[in-house]
Amino acid sequence: MSNEAVNGWDRPSPFTLALTPAAEHIDGLGHTNNAVYVQWCEQAGWAHSEALGLTLDDYRRLDRAMAIRAGHYDYLLPSFEGEALVLGTWLVSSDGRLTMERRFQLRRVADGATLMRGRWSLVCIAIRSGRPSRMPAEFLSVYETAIVPGERP
Repeated sequence: MSNEAVNGWDRPSPFTLALTPAAEHIDGLGHTNNAVYVQWCEQAGWAHSEALGLTLDDYRRLDRAMAIRAGHYDYLLPSFEGEALVLGTWLVSSDGRLTMERRFQLRRVADGATLMRGRWSLVCIAIRSGRPSRMPAEFLSVYETAIVPGERP
């Protein structure tokens, strides 16, 4: 699938979050600190889950959570205070039992440039014990229908 086919996004139909770096996000090098991108990914992941219909309250009720087992971020270009940005996220795979993968793409609105790509390997855990546990049917019915497969990064 070409970039043009999905308007510059790595995959079609991202869940998006509009963002603007503020003064407190800027580091000693004069650009948005990379740790802020990680925080934004967490915000986007939760917002996407909530938009799909699974909230933190649901996680607690079910005693299950999708925990980040591994996170990887490629920082491609800097962003600066006041720039309009948009962070897209997708669920891209699931084994239907324990694991899922989530991808991220941060773009600058002015020129569409991709500033960062990220990916999370997620594992379902029982909240009380912190141990891996099968995804409940409620997770599968919500998350698996939201998966957007693709070949892009």
